[in-house]
Parts: sequence; C-alpha cells; structure tokens
Amino acid sequence: MTTLPITCMVLFVSDVPRMTAFYSTVAAMKILHEEPSYAILGIDGFELVIHALYGEPSPQNSTAVTVVVREDSYTKLCLPVANISIARAQADQLGGAIKSSAHEWVARGIRACDGHDPEGNVFQVRMLDA
Repeated sequence: MTTLPITCMVLFVSDVPRMTAFYSTVAAMKILHEEPSYAILGIDGFELVIHALYGEPSPQNSTAVTVVVREDSYTKLCLPVANISIARAQADQLGGAIKSSAHEWVARGIRACDGHDPEGNVFQVRMLDA
C-alpha cells in the first residue's frame, strides 16, 4: 500500500464553473468536490484541480474564434478520452476546440491531438490507436 497522495495538476482559471463543466465533459472526469473558488475532478488515478486565478481578465463572452490560445506554456495537460472525434465535438460545444483530424498523430500505440479550453489553455487528448 502506498502512502503517497494521488498525482494531480492544478489549472488556474478565471471561470471555475465553466472550466469544470468543460473538463468533466470532454475528458469524462468525475467531479469529486466543488466550491466557488475551486473544483477537483478525477479520472483513473489522476486529479485535476480547477482553481480560481484572481485578478485575471475573465473571458466571459469568448468563443473558440476569439480565444487567445496559450501555445507557449511550461505545462500541457494530457487527458485520456475514449474517442477524439467525440471529444472534439464536445469541446466545440463548450467553447474550446480540438484541432482537426489532420493534426492527429500516432506514437507508441496512442493517437493524440492538441486543443485548447475556453480560456486558451492548451491541452492534449489521447486515445488508444486501433
């Protein structure tokens, strides 16, 4: 038995409820805990903490076309999904985007594609390649 806590990542955002809905839907993550200033989502041995970042401009009315995508970042969240095409459609409906299938790549039996959430944070979705 391990005495270490579960691996997690903290993502700082302007709109906690919107980003919680985005990641819980696109990556099928379970909402483990929710407060006005943060939420904890979980999936298969990993937790994502969505945490309010105070003082940042809120992209309340942003669309996938107007979001400033943070291409250069020190981290990239990579999430497992059952199907990239379904995740792509869900991301689009929720104000984010996953690049077209032309941008997908395969390595080590995994198909992957980058996208961005409604606040411009770059993430990657991954599925097993059949």
